Amino acid sequence: MQSLPIGFRAVVIGASGGIGSAICRHLRAQLNVGDVVALSRSSGGLDLRDEGTVAAAAEKLSGKALDLIVCATGALTIDGRGPEKSLREIDPDAMLRQFHINAVGPALVAKHFLPRLNRQSRSTAIFLSARVGSIGDNRLGGWISYRSSKAALNQIVRTASIELSRTHPQAVIAAIHPGTVQTGLSAPYSGKHPTVSADDAAAAILQAADCLNETGKFIAFDGKSIEW
Repeated sequence: MQSLPIGFRAVVIGASGGIGSAICRHLRAQLNVGDVVALSRSSGGLDLRDEGTVAAAAEKLSGKALDLIVCATGALTIDGRGPEKSLREIDPDAMLRQFHINAVGPALVAKHFLPRLNRQSRSTAIFLSARVGSIGDNRLGGWISYRSSKAALNQIVRTASIELSRTHPQAVIAAIHPGTVQTGLSAPYSGKHPTVSADDAAAAILQAADCLNETGKFIAFDGKSIEW
């Protein structure tokens, strides 16, 4: 990644997932990479539902500042419940679980990891969102809990970018839609939509992050802006 310094230090949260693991592979292949820390429940014991584990994982990274944070977490189907097709299908407990994983968890990542970004040079933080989290682009309805949780994530990213700009003026933060990726999360719902491999998605996501020139944006994997 040309926007990051030689020997850059990156952390990938959600590194055991399809996209997260592919991002780790691509980062480790960068010529200017220094260190890539892969975190997940199975590697590093980071559980988004437990703030103590998020805080502990961030604390272990104290010392050298971070140049790149990738939050590659998210869930569409939780405990066997997929996205709703109508308001009649809303279940409050299932909805809360969506918000916990897709919004509260990344908010805790922002709380504990963003302050560790490099203050002396360009640093980047990206959070995987989804186009269906766009309010302005919602033309089909349905998927109420997932849409709403991703819309909440977008607001968290936007708000965090404003706060962080006061202490880390060179930091760039964005919510990124990865496309419809061939992973276990999207497989049951991809339908006729064109899909991309996790490897191709990871390459595109990192390229889009590398080209960011403004903080607090919601973009697609191709770098194009998406309506909030």
